[in-house]
Amino acid sequence: MELKKIESEAMHLSAKDRAHLIQKLVQSIDSPSADELKSEWLSVAKDRATQLDSGAVDPVPSDVVLKKAQALIK
Repeated sequence: MELKKIESEAMHLSAKDRAHLIQKLVQSIDSPSADELKSEWLSVAKDRATQLDSGAVDPVPSDVVLKKAQALIK
């Protein structure tokens, strides 16, 4: 669909529907796709594994991490 046609049709929507459309469009710009998130998490996981394997960081048991996280939100 041609951009001008989409714009024209959007301008004929009710104010409520235009507001909803704006919200959806902004969210689509601000929110990464599922594939982008997966790629980012995979990259972080690989980096962390490299750091652990090289000894650059020390592993921390999950129960210690959980206790620290819980203390931060209290």
